[in-house]
Amino acid sequence: MGNVATLFKVYVENGREDEVSKKIKEELKPKSMQLEEIAFGIKVVKVLFVHEDTLGSAELEEKLKAISGVSEAEVAEESLL
Repeated sequence: MGNVATLFKVYVENGREDEVSKKIKEELKPKSMQLEEIAFGIKVVKVLFVHEDTLGSAELEEKLKAISGVSEAEVAEESLL
């Protein structure tokens, strides 16, 4: 059994980036997070998780989508460590 690094792009409702980032940190305990502006004021929160390969990224994606203020979450990259 190995570890997997999964990077998510989390799209947040305008003006709620700080609130959503705080909730993600508290509830899901990611390895790292970074706010990135992609275009015309649209911002995404890039969230990196390192987890056992038995835990699927779909489960993490659903947990991210369930957070209030998140409009979309998608896997940007995934790699076996």
